[in-house]
Amino acid sequence: MRRLDNIDLRLLRVFVAIADAHGFADAQIALNLSQSTLSTHLTALERKLGAPLCERGRRGFRLTEFGETTYAAARHLFSDIESFEARLGRGRGKLAGRLRIGIVDGVVTSQELGLQSAIGRFREYAPDVFLDLSLGTPAELERWVTDGQRDLVIGPMSQKAPGVRYIAFYREPHALYCGKDHPLFSKKDEAIDRPAIENAAFSVRGYLHFDDLYRLNHPRPAGTVVHMEAQVMMVLSGRFIGFLPRHIGEDWVRRGLMRALKPESYGFASQHFLAVRMVDASRPLVSTFVSELLGREIPGRFAEPSGTVAS
Repeated sequence: MRRLDNIDLRLLRVFVAIADAHGFADAQIALNLSQSTLSTHLTALERKLGAPLCERGRRGFRLTEFGETTYAAARHLFSDIESFEARLGRGRGKLAGRLRIGIVDGVVTSQELGLQSAIGRFREYAPDVFLDLSLGTPAELERWVTDGQRDLVIGPMSQKAPGVRYIAFYREPHALYCGKDHPLFSKKDEAIDRPAIENAAFSVRGYLHFDDLYRLNHPRPAGTVVHMEAQVMMVLSGRFIGFLPRHIGEDWVRRGLMRALKPESYGFASQHFLAVRMVDASRPLVSTFVSELLGREIPGRFAEPSGTVAS
């Protein structure tokens, strides 16, 4: 096999992005490249490596055995490159490299989390660090941090990922909301009884389907969402009730477009965790950003997995 040069590294990054996206469609968005360009790059890489990397066609996208081997080797290569950049940065007295962060959606208005403020402070003294921020469901976040796709993740995770340590970060208050066009909007809390809740169409979070039903003791869902913006739309339609973080819902309440239903009965707080792989916890990029996010030095001991499911 021919030696790899700089352009081959670029082609390898395209291949890894396609593999991570399980095909061309999502990779187009991630890389901002057309499908024809991605296909051209992938074909060029296969030609240089001397073997097909994937099968693509009517049956969908699937890595070949050689593709799986190449993908794993490329991931290790890029990890080594990032470690090399970080060591050079430390030698210059600076942080350098790529920091990959995963977060659940719908937290930008949370003052308790303050992720954007931490990013701003971090960038003040680490301008050479490339920040890569992605949104995912709690299950996706744990998978990403476990397999090394993300360096650190934040969200209401199950605390079950092997080789991962957790810091209990903050608790996110939630309430049950309806929109202004919903029949329950004009009713006083004391007039809203159990049958009124059970008969209302209920939109659940897909990744917490049964947790939402159990928390409300509702017989069945009438809709499902994955992202908080979608839940806002369901509630604003005036046809569904659903749980939302209070830092999201209360903004709509102030506009007169939503109300919280019996918050003393249906309010709860979702525990969010900051999670990193044990092997990454001491990396300067990771430990420095975590310290900035927490506003303190990283504790010597992360919270051990408890097996308790976080809502």
